[in-house]
Amino acid sequence: MKQHSTKVFRDIVNALGSFIQSLFLVPPTGNPAAANQAGNNNAGGPASAPANSGVVGIGAGVTLLPAFEYRGAWIPILTITVQGSAKATYLEMLDKVEPPTIPEGYAMSVAFHCLLDLVRGITTMIEGELGEVETESPTVTEGASSQSSERRDEQSASDHMDQETVSRAVWEEMVSACWCGLLAALSLLLDASTDEAATENILKAELTMAALCGRLGLVTSRDAFITAICKGSLPPHYALTVLNATTAATLSNKSYSIQGQSVMMISPSSESHQQVVAVGQPLAVQPQGTVMLTSKNIQCMRTLLNLAHCHGAVLGTSWQLVLATLQHLVWILGLKPSSGGALKPGRAVEGPSTVLTTAVMTDLPVISNILSRLFESSQYLDDVSLHHLINALCSLSLEAMDMAYGNNKEPSLFAVAKLLETGLVNMHRIEILWRPLTGHLLEVCQHPNSRMREWGAEALTSLIKAGLTFNHEPPLSQNQRLQLLLLNPLKEMSNINHPDIRLKQLECVLQILQSQGDSLGPGWPLVLGVMGAIRNDQGESLIRTAFQCLQLVVTDFLPTMPCSCLQIVVDVAGSFGLHNQELNISLTSIGLLWNISDYFFQRGETIEKELNKEEAAQQKQAEEKGVSLNRPFHPAPPFDCLWLCLYAKLGELCVDPRPAVRKSAGQTLFSTIGAHGTLLQHATWHTVIWKVLFHLLDRVRESSTTADKEKIESGGGNILIHHSRDTAEKQWAETWVLTLAGVARIFNTRRYLLQPLGDFSRAWDVLLDHIQSAALSKNNEVSLAALKSFQEILQIVSPARDSEKPETPVGTVPVPVLIGNISGQGLSRPFVRTDSIGEKLGRCSSEPPVVTDEAEDLKLWWAAWNTWHRTGSESTEPPSTFDELTFIPSQPFLTALIQIFPALYQHIKAGFSMADLQKLGVILHSAVSVPISSDASPFILPSYTEAVLTSLQEAVLTALDVLQKAICVGPENMQIMYPAIFEQLLAFVEFSCKPPQYGQLETKHIANAKHNQIQLFAPAEWVALNYVPFAERSLEVVVDLYQKTACHKAVVNEKVLQSIIKTLRVPLSLKYSCPSESTWKLAVASLLKVLSIGLPVARQHASSGKFDSMWPELASTLEDFLFTKSIPPDNLSIQEFQRNESIDVEVVQLISAEILPYANLIPKAFVAQMMTMLNRGSIHSQPSSFTEAEIDIRLREEFSKMCFETLLQFSFSNKVTTPQEGYISRMALSVLLKRSQDVLHRYIEDERLSGKCPLPRQQVTEIIFVLKAVSTLIDSLKKTQPENVDGNTWAQVIALYPTLVECITCSSSDVCSALKEALVPFKDFMQPPASKVQNGES
Repeated sequence: MKQHSTKVFRDIVNALGSFIQSLFLVPPTGNPAAANQAGNNNAGGPASAPANSGVVGIGAGVTLLPAFEYRGAWIPILTITVQGSAKATYLEMLDKVEPPTIPEGYAMSVAFHCLLDLVRGITTMIEGELGEVETESPTVTEGASSQSSERRDEQSASDHMDQETVSRAVWEEMVSACWCGLLAALSLLLDASTDEAATENILKAELTMAALCGRLGLVTSRDAFITAICKGSLPPHYALTVLNATTAATLSNKSYSIQGQSVMMISPSSESHQQVVAVGQPLAVQPQGTVMLTSKNIQCMRTLLNLAHCHGAVLGTSWQLVLATLQHLVWILGLKPSSGGALKPGRAVEGPSTVLTTAVMTDLPVISNILSRLFESSQYLDDVSLHHLINALCSLSLEAMDMAYGNNKEPSLFAVAKLLETGLVNMHRIEILWRPLTGHLLEVCQHPNSRMREWGAEALTSLIKAGLTFNHEPPLSQNQRLQLLLLNPLKEMSNINHPDIRLKQLECVLQILQSQGDSLGPGWPLVLGVMGAIRNDQGESLIRTAFQCLQLVVTDFLPTMPCSCLQIVVDVAGSFGLHNQELNISLTSIGLLWNISDYFFQRGETIEKELNKEEAAQQKQAEEKGVSLNRPFHPAPPFDCLWLCLYAKLGELCVDPRPAVRKSAGQTLFSTIGAHGTLLQHATWHTVIWKVLFHLLDRVRESSTTADKEKIESGGGNILIHHSRDTAEKQWAETWVLTLAGVARIFNTRRYLLQPLGDFSRAWDVLLDHIQSAALSKNNEVSLAALKSFQEILQIVSPARDSEKPETPVGTVPVPVLIGNISGQGLSRPFVRTDSIGEKLGRCSSEPPVVTDEAEDLKLWWAAWNTWHRTGSESTEPPSTFDELTFIPSQPFLTALIQIFPALYQHIKAGFSMADLQKLGVILHSAVSVPISSDASPFILPSYTEAVLTSLQEAVLTALDVLQKAICVGPENMQIMYPAIFEQLLAFVEFSCKPPQYGQLETKHIANAKHNQIQLFAPAEWVALNYVPFAERSLEVVVDLYQKTACHKAVVNEKVLQSIIKTLRVPLSLKYSCPSESTWKLAVASLLKVLSIGLPVARQHASSGKFDSMWPELASTLEDFLFTKSIPPDNLSIQEFQRNESIDVEVVQLISAEILPYANLIPKAFVAQMMTMLNRGSIHSQPSSFTEAEIDIRLREEFSKMCFETLLQFSFSNKVTTPQEGYISRMALSVLLKRSQDVLHRYIEDERLSGKCPLPRQQVTEIIFVLKAVSTLIDSLKKTQPENVDGNTWAQVIALYPTLVECITCSSSDVCSALKEALVPFKDFMQPPASKVQNGES
């Protein structure tokens, strides 16, 4: 204390120490060389331990005396008198002359006891006084001060301050003076001790000194004593490397200069005569061989544990030394961590060389227990000491991590296990150690050694779970900061890429959800973030586990989480949908999104309130910070944003590469919007339409048009793919169909919401554009579906959900609408009424009907008409070249296209102009001309014999029918369209004889197509349809329409009648050559009907000249028909022939009824033509090909007779208005009579010449006919007014009589009967001659 005082106490201690050292250096008697060597070479091994030095082999069964043994010097320990009553035995003997025999080792024993007493004295004294001071001044408790011991005194505020400062200085000086000498002596004795009791005493002395130094804050001396104990615990040599490596000032082989005296710290001897109790592997990067633990090592270890347990608070930085030593010992003993961090005996594969004796085996559980208790007692340490402990464990763990790099050997898990244990027992003040603890464990989790990181993750997740379940004060629900602090490391684990760590993390999340799910509160974003952080490439099991967590959340915890987290749930569920590792997970996640949407729907009001409240708070915060609030879909209200996020997520899934996911997501998206869309604010629909639906349509259209056309062989595994889905393109087609249909349905059912939005017409145009591009796509499925969607948005098809329709339509206009495919015969098809466009669909009962602007409406309908026209003209236009890949639209597509028109027309008829009609005509004509692929023909075409229309042809006629009915009731200016409709229909009529061409395409006639299918691999052929039924139906329509419209100005002016006659001329002139026999028969019937209506009209307008060109056309037509060039087929039956003849007769009757009586109103040339024709008909023209049996039938007798009668009737019944007419009739008659005379003369000649031979059949037939004609003529003449008959005619008739009489001799019975008929009428001429005859007139 004083500057120049003599350090007496120090010298005493040092002397004692030197004395003890010197005892070991005294050479044993009789071997000076060895002694010398031992003295000079401290570090050297005992090369020459004498044989008599009492070294007895371990386990030799000899009980050893307690003794010290060091480098061959063996000194027994004698029992000195009981401590405390020291008695100087030999001092009292000084007066003896004979020196007493001092037993060997007596000096050592005394010195040993002095040493122990000295330690006991110092510690008892100082600790006693320390204790007093501490009880007196509680303000200065050693543990409370966080500053170093040197500055402790500044802290004191008590009256004892000065006294304590003085006394403390004295104690510190005292300890400083003695510790070097004590340590030197004690460590030497410890090394040399062979007796357990002695060892125990030495260790106790070292322990008490270490604790005392710790309490006084003398770091160097404290560390020195602890180092000594640590060295004793470890095998010889082993200790050096470890303790040199530690940061503590190690004391091995350093000499301390004490007041000029050099005190040598002697290294522990390498030779130990202790019982080996365990053999194990050293803890090193490259362990060489094995190390042995002796019982003394175990004894030291227990002392060390004792020290840490009882004096942990004063260890400070020495924790590093203590823990490092314990770690090595635990490793050598093979203790392994188990759950909760406790170490249990258990040997891993890595240490096959570990051998434990039974003695130590029984000790192990005790050691393990003490170890655990040591860390449990950390809960009583103050915060500073606790941090020392944690830091020491962390640096140990870092060393262990360094050692475990680059190899996959078993690492030392001591530090990690003990960090876990320490954390678990200090849960009540977890905040102060949480950050360093978890920060370090997160590093461990990233370690490449799997065992190491597995334990890191185990420790971390155990701590998090324990932290959440611990009853904190205040509870976690009121201490959000702590809760987030506890959950944060869980989130940090997401940055680690090792799958095993992520699995642990997710299992932890699952357990947290199961135990704490209801009380997570603000921790939800972190927990959901963990699930959402799973990436696609992280393996199926991880994704599956994370998905399990998500399922649990959606099924159980949606109501308990804050509403602001719902959006995160939607995002996470959506991200699982996009994972392509496992299809089922993607599909199930779409199901989860549907469940979430249902939850939103059910709890809508509460969610909305909570979100609005949160929004207001955030808005306020944002304004305070002066930043704008940034969230997706701003400025829609927060609840709507939640829906929009859900829709957007489903929208992303709708363009997933996997078809099943696309389909499922699409159905879910449209069902969700359909079912829950009513919850959205009106303005939000704008975003739904533009950002969600149209955006989706654009992406689908793009993907579909660029999709791969390569065939997909199989759908993974052994799944076979149906041919309609065997390319990516076809699979995308399905998605396109689904999407377009969904959007169209929304437009239809939610029109009342969309129409008032302001830019509805722009949206309408975009939708129509999508429909058009889909309808024109080269995929039958897509194009047909596009038209169905078109029908839906035009509300042609009744909307999908009728439940929402109002019971009584408000102010609707009845509109004829086609539902589905057209069916039923004829055109008088019932139309179904549906609402007009202004009528709102899907109206909720409370809402008023939407009033829409008519002009605006009309604009929409015209836009639809333009789309229809573009689609129609582009799809039906024949391509310029044809090869195998040429796309030809299918019949169902064309049918649907044409079926849209009638309904569309209802809305645009007011402005439907002639030009529009022409556009329509082109489309109808092209559509009907499109051929069918031969593989489809059996399904679409009726068999050739059936006269049935295809649905497309039905649709075309319906379209024209709708037009014609509209014109009929429409204003005057619409009626100019009639001729155009006639023109269109007549074009169809022509198909009966000349099927239309589709571009340059070669089409097979239907009858041949069937046979060609034998060539299996021939490219598909195209088959022209059977147009006959269609043409015939068109003709019926023409007749029908003409009956109604014959008198219309337009019909008269445009020469419709002439067109009809001209068109009919083709089948009539072909007659038997027509493709179908029914055609010419119908044509005749139609002609007769049309003429019966049209001729009176023509006569009315005779003066105007509008029909002038019609007459020659009619004349040619009649002539072509009655005297056809086509030959009747050979198989025509007699009955058929007679029926056909009766048709010819009807035509003649028409001439006699409708034309000849009005000869004065008809052009003369025409009448002349008629007469010539009748004349020609009345003369039998006999075809030569008949078999004899048929001749009488085949001569069209009835027809001739009819012609004849008509001819005669009109020759005589009229007053002859002009000489010309009279001339025609007279000439006709005289030709006839003269011809009869000639035939009869020739017959009589031939008959006379032939003798017995019969005449040729032909001649006989001819004569029979002439005879019949004569009888007919006489009948006709009788019927006629007598004044009309020319005298010459009578003369000519009577002149025939003698010739007839001459024929009586003929042999043919047929001729005879005919002759009889011809002669009978002559009786009327036989009357008495008149009395007076003038000028040959009676």
